[in-house]
Amino acid sequence: MAKRDYYTVLGVNRDASDDDIKKAYRKLAMKHHPDRNPDKGAEENFKEAKEAYEILSDPKKRAAYDQFGHAGVDPSMGFGAAGARGAEGFGGFADAFGDIFGEIFGQQQRGGRGNGVYRGADLRYNLDLSLEDAARGSEVKIRIPTMEECATCHGSGAKPGTQPKQCPTCHGRGEVRVSQGFFSIQQTCPQCHGTGKFVPEPCVTCAGAGRVKKHKTLSVKIPAGVDQDDRIRLTGEGEAGVNGGPTGDLYVVVNLKPHPVFQRDGADLHCEMPISFATAALGGDIEIPTLDGHAKIKIPSETQTGQVFRLKNKGIRPVRGSVVGDLYCHVALETPVKLTARQKELLREFEAINEQDPDAHSPRAKNWFDKVREFFGP
Repeated sequence: MAKRDYYTVLGVNRDASDDDIKKAYRKLAMKHHPDRNPDKGAEENFKEAKEAYEILSDPKKRAAYDQFGHAGVDPSMGFGAAGARGAEGFGGFADAFGDIFGEIFGQQQRGGRGNGVYRGADLRYNLDLSLEDAARGSEVKIRIPTMEECATCHGSGAKPGTQPKQCPTCHGRGEVRVSQGFFSIQQTCPQCHGTGKFVPEPCVTCAGAGRVKKHKTLSVKIPAGVDQDDRIRLTGEGEAGVNGGPTGDLYVVVNLKPHPVFQRDGADLHCEMPISFATAALGGDIEIPTLDGHAKIKIPSETQTGQVFRLKNKGIRPVRGSVVGDLYCHVALETPVKLTARQKELLREFEAINEQDPDAHSPRAKNWFDKVREFFGP
């Protein structure tokens, strides 16, 4: 599917100022951020707005986009976009390709030319929660594997007492220029992998990586009312960055374990309520469980299977709202099993009495048979 115009995505005019673009992006980010908006499609809208802002907030990228559209900022279409500037000749073409595409995309990927600083990866932890803990809130401890900064070399990757040296291939720039016919393309240095440095004497603890794999235990506070797939973000608890880069985040994703009695639907709870034939016919009081204890339901006489009774405010208070849900009890008429001879005798006697006037005692059956006769005709 074709990408939408970046100005349309942010809802600004093509002559919008930098401040207007920033304000428009912040508004959309607040609206569609997955941590604030669990609706389907919100994450895609957030990514679309982020992509538009990354292009239009950068003067060089915006200039390329204004001149060539999406092709001007798409590396897979770079040759066509740059070729449109044929008046500059092949030299101008190479400079444009190297300066715009190489610098824009190289800088975007590395977070800065030649410094080799990388943000640590975000981590995800799937947390199984009971319905009770999700409804009331809790505090749990989790143990996660992660990459942490090496305590021996403090992230440099070099043996204590030594220092990383400038990469002789790229001279510390982190990238090299490769000529391909008429074109000159900038790419990540193959020797230092973009760091601009190499380690002649690696740290023995981390083997020059600057990070080591460890496990850590964290205490996570679960707010009351969380639901399936809700995410709890722990800032700075992800993997350590590279060469002093910022640490990533940890996302704890809620997974509700099946409950033996209740099924959750947002803030509401549902349960099946089996009742006997006698209780359904004559009526009576039934005690049912709730998340807070017990409650009584008065069953009227002649209750039919499938009927639903609602207990107001016996559901869950959602984490993003103040209105407590309800508990819906669905009647399930239970047929008796393992009948004694006396019970069978009484039921046959009851059925015989019932057949004397079936229309009066079984109106649903009569209505169903009438519909069947109407369907098949006389």
